[in-house]
Amino acid sequence: MTFKPAKWPRKLRSQEWFGGMSKDAIYHRGWMKNQGLPADLFDGRPVIGILNTFSELNPCNAHLGDLAQRVKHGIYEAGGFPVEVPVFSVSESGFRPTAMMFRNLAAMAVEETIRGQQMDGVVCLVGCDKTTPSLLMGAASVDLPAIMVTGGPMLNGYYKGERVGSGTHLWKFSEAVKAGEMTEAEFVEAEASMSRSPGSCNTMGTASTMASMAEALGMTLSGNAAIPAVDSRRRVMAHITGRRIVQMVKDDLKPSDILTKAAFENAIRVNGAIGGSTNAVIHLLAIAGRVGIDLTLEDWDRLGRDVPTIVNLMPSGKYLMEEFFYAGGLPVVIKRLGEAGFLNKDALTVSGETMWDQVKAVVNHNEDVILPTDKALTRSGGVVVVKGNLAPKGAVLKPSAATPALMQHRGRAVVFEDIDDYKARINDEALDIDETCVMVMKNCGPKGYPGMAEVGNMGLPPKVLRKGITDMVRISDARMSGTAYGTVVLHTSPEAAAGGPLAVVRTGDMIELDVAGRRLPLDIPDAELKARLAAWTPAAEAPAGGYAHLFHAHVEGADTGADFDFLKGCRGNAVGRESH
Repeated sequence: MTFKPAKWPRKLRSQEWFGGMSKDAIYHRGWMKNQGLPADLFDGRPVIGILNTFSELNPCNAHLGDLAQRVKHGIYEAGGFPVEVPVFSVSESGFRPTAMMFRNLAAMAVEETIRGQQMDGVVCLVGCDKTTPSLLMGAASVDLPAIMVTGGPMLNGYYKGERVGSGTHLWKFSEAVKAGEMTEAEFVEAEASMSRSPGSCNTMGTASTMASMAEALGMTLSGNAAIPAVDSRRRVMAHITGRRIVQMVKDDLKPSDILTKAAFENAIRVNGAIGGSTNAVIHLLAIAGRVGIDLTLEDWDRLGRDVPTIVNLMPSGKYLMEEFFYAGGLPVVIKRLGEAGFLNKDALTVSGETMWDQVKAVVNHNEDVILPTDKALTRSGGVVVVKGNLAPKGAVLKPSAATPALMQHRGRAVVFEDIDDYKARINDEALDIDETCVMVMKNCGPKGYPGMAEVGNMGLPPKVLRKGITDMVRISDARMSGTAYGTVVLHTSPEAAAGGPLAVVRTGDMIELDVAGRRLPLDIPDAELKARLAAWTPAAEAPAGGYAHLFHAHVEGADTGADFDFLKGCRGNAVGRESH
């Protein structure tokens, strides 16, 4: 830790709007006063933007209005001037064609919202999957003092005495209906049992994973990730976060001070330990690109290879986020990684302390939830990166949620050209497929879907499910929900729509998955593959206009984070020219 706090007091950027007696200063102050704000709030104290992703169409974030008020309390207590600012809210459960298509749009909007307005620092109020990375990306590209507070997970779901995990049981119950093991009425009852409180997914899905990633990166106060949304301590976390951001502005503690290579290494290892979502791969690569950190897929494989999965949560284990919080939450995991030599202990956090100083005294209250290393769910829990002629730039797999027997597998490809082809054929009893086959789906990557939807965990054919088979090897250029499970190879790069080898796989081709060897070969001669690629033409035309056109033209591959090519890097926080 080498950070040196800036001198205080000093003139802040908000005084470019509010300071002095110029026409513009009077303009900016005067209109703000119609909200009943006293004159002394404009005296040079830190102006803190509370970037709120509240939306009633984003159910995971629908409770953030209350948390914003708690943040305000803390900011006022610390002598700051809070302003609540609504920002683009991307809902995983609602946005079509996929929320991922709008992560970059949200990040771009957040960046310009911060830079173009009178803020000295920001508190990012996030929750649902894409809100956390989009606000982190936007804040990093401006590089004003920033801190995050998440909305927290839902309470545990229960159905017939069994824990019901958000998403995880949705996939299970959906398959059970297809297999004739569950009625539609039972499904509806179970559905209601799953979501019984405000908050994001109660599994270690992408929302909880990204909350954990934000904490592991040092961008939240310690202990933030796991507190349930309805727990009073979530409000306390919001309150003290408000206090903390004011001091961060005074010290000039910025994302660029915290988001170092050491911080990203910590986050990757934490992801392995918690059995985190594969979506974290794309998001961390994108965030790293905003701060100029050279992070690659190879880093993910290298750093996570020896990290055991010790958090016993769905979809990898049996518990949910409530139990994780009661056990001690992410600080316990980070401490255990530090004790095992997997932590960059001196990494700086938004608290002003090192990562290790924050966690060294915490206690594990339940060793069935946060397991001892010798009882780990998976010995090698990090995200696996496989490569081969089918995925020259890599594809990813989550071993903690996969079937061990399928980690070494060779099978006949059954190919679906896109999601519509899959939906049209998967329930056909005449489909030539069995449990030894490898299901392949194309044209679901960043350009192909567009946006890269969470459809990679393809449901199995009913005739296979009726045999009692619950997993098969599945390969695509899509994503899957962090709540999902199975031996699913994702993010195959280059994607099919960009002319990657996935585009020319045919039904009947033999494909090998060799996780131990990190291989994903398509068993056809090189000359045959070359000839197929030469004859390939895109399956669909690029969108003619609108945001979809911008997305298609500028989105990069999953292997580098699927950010826009023109948004990489930090553009800073210089104050623009006067507006009047």
